[in-house]
Amino acid sequence: MSTRIFIDGAAGTTGLEIRERLAGRDDLVLVTLADDRRKDPAARQAALNEADVVILCLPDAAAIEAVALIDNPRTRVIDASSAHRVADGWTYGFPELGFDVAAASRVSNPGCYPTGFLALVTPLVRAGLLPADAALVVHGTSGYSGGGKSMIAEFEAGDGSAHRAYALELAHKHVPEMTRHAGLTTAPIFLPAVANTHRGMVIEVPLHAAQLTRDTSASDIRAVLAGAFPETPLIRVSHGDPSLIRVEDDAGTDRMTLHVFADPTAAQFRLIATLDNLGKGAAGAAVQSLNLMAGADPLTGLTI
Repeated sequence: MSTRIFIDGAAGTTGLEIRERLAGRDDLVLVTLADDRRKDPAARQAALNEADVVILCLPDAAAIEAVALIDNPRTRVIDASSAHRVADGWTYGFPELGFDVAAASRVSNPGCYPTGFLALVTPLVRAGLLPADAALVVHGTSGYSGGGKSMIAEFEAGDGSAHRAYALELAHKHVPEMTRHAGLTTAPIFLPAVANTHRGMVIEVPLHAAQLTRDTSASDIRAVLAGAFPETPLIRVSHGDPSLIRVEDDAGTDRMTLHVFADPTAAQFRLIATLDNLGKGAAGAAVQSLNLMAGADPLTGLTI
């Protein structure tokens, strides 16, 4: 039997990416609304309740409203907004970190920046190598497609700068999920930026050796990360030594690559994740969760 899917917000950037990945699948049936019915409350509620799995690609307030319109216990939800990422009763959509997405009825898609941060930091905290009260800094640079249609139009019209830092007041909606799902008791300082490239992103976490609980090397950190993701084809730990890392390194894919570097004395470390902000950072993660919830191969429709 085919699984019925309704994408609420299918005309947005993430929604379009998800539809592209689901195209042609014979194990799924897409529930759709004509353009003139998308804002009809009754039609929208009917579609939400008709589906086996609803994927919300909406602003936070609209996502909360959509969930309230579901009045049956059968319809399952994947929310790509940030509305439910630290909410009780919701499963965080990062199965590689041990969250049971397959059995969940409510799944919150991780943010793109937290995906890289959590892949680098959570295994170190769980292994006891990094204390929960560590005062961390995370810097992230994303392609402009992460800003949605208005930012895409701005950059593609030639009005975008080469590199743009934002959230300068050090308050960002991603910080609570970074803190909670890494198991931290101290919120990290988050320094996001946008680069003049369509997609891809780099997440960096610098560490002093004194922040770690014991003497360690870059190889030790790599071993912890590799042990945390032993059979996860979408996350790979680099054991090479690239001369440079680019924001586009994993663009156009649904994978993520983790790197660990250290100075010659192992007094300082530089942890780096590369991924696609629309792939593993958004639409790819939602499709992965959908596959698990529908009992399909987790990699169906994804690019490694």
